[in-house]
Amino acid sequence: MMDSMMFRRFALPLALSLIATTALAQVPMDPLDARDARRLDRMEQVMRELRSIVFQGRDSGKPVVVQPAETDYQLQEVSRRLGELEQSLTRMTGDIENATREAELAKRDAEALRAENKALSDRLTAFESSATAPSAPNVSGELAGGPSANAGLSPAEAFSQSRQAMLAGDYAAAEAGFRDYVADHGESAKAPEARYWLGKTLTARGAQAEAAGAYIGAIRGWPNTSWAPDAVVELSRSLIALKKPSDACQTLDEFKRRYPKAPAAVQSRAAAARTQAKCAA
Repeated sequence: MMDSMMFRRFALPLALSLIATTALAQVPMDPLDARDARRLDRMEQVMRELRSIVFQGRDSGKPVVVQPAETDYQLQEVSRRLGELEQSLTRMTGDIENATREAELAKRDAEALRAENKALSDRLTAFESSATAPSAPNVSGELAGGPSANAGLSPAEAFSQSRQAMLAGDYAAAEAGFRDYVADHGESAKAPEARYWLGKTLTARGAQAEAAGAYIGAIRGWPNTSWAPDAVVELSRSLIALKKPSDACQTLDEFKRRYPKAPAAVQSRAAAARTQAKCAA
């Protein structure tokens, strides 16, 4: 009974308000701007919801629970999702900018590395040209006037025979065998190592210019092999003997950079060469 009286108490003024609002809505008005139009739309929406509340209370006789407008909830949800999307786009933009910056730095590093490798390759070529005496036979050629030391042997047999001669201390036979191996199989996988051992035999007989050319041919491309660090040190020693200390120091700098894990004995010989060439610390 009390609920019904309270409903009638509030329903009548509310209904009168609704009628007044409806009447006002029918009165001709001047054209509205966009903002006023939106306000009017919201007011009409509220009035429709209030009208629904009045009819609900009248028909059920029960207290009315006012719920938020569905459209307001949807607008809030859309606004929330737009905010999340904006944050995601901001993060993605930052990630893209970072990735672009890192790619640009990587590109610059790659270009610098290519330029450095080209400069080193050109320097090795210059070493080879200046170190090899014009009158001396080419390190990849055969001994003039004699038969090949590896005649009738397979590449593997020729390499093994020359290596055995080297171990036995027969440097002349080893030199002839490795020289012919380079001449006959200069593009094979073992050719760089053959050049290295040929350089060793040439160093043993004091042919420093030819030895430097052989070592340069061996380390072209800076291979990661067990003999490569020693070949670089041997090249620096040949350059020192040829009175090219500046070139020797540059070679030792590359040794330090490219072969930091070289055996201790090889590093010790490199340190001695740096001292002999008076390289900067």
